[in-house]
Amino acid sequence: MSTEHPFYSHKDDDPHLTDDDLAEKVLRYIRYATFIDTSDISVMAVGGMVVLSGNVAQEADIACAGEAAASVIGVSSVENRLTVRPDEAKD
Repeated sequence: MSTEHPFYSHKDDDPHLTDDDLAEKVLRYIRYATFIDTSDISVMAVGGMVVLSGNVAQEADIACAGEAAASVIGVSSVENRLTVRPDEAKD
């Protein structure tokens, strides 16, 4: 049985996580709360600051992912560097 949590759970609400654990928690929460494809998203956390980078399918996903990340316990600020995938931005 895998020890990795495939979904966000409230057991993750410890505000004193390591940077790597916070980044993983944010990515899981974005996937859980927004149903955005997170396969092209990376999350880096330093202190409580989180940086989102990568590509999403549509413009609305950028703000949605940023808002979801900002709502995670332990996150003090979000720098959202997400962009729309180039092949989908042409539509």
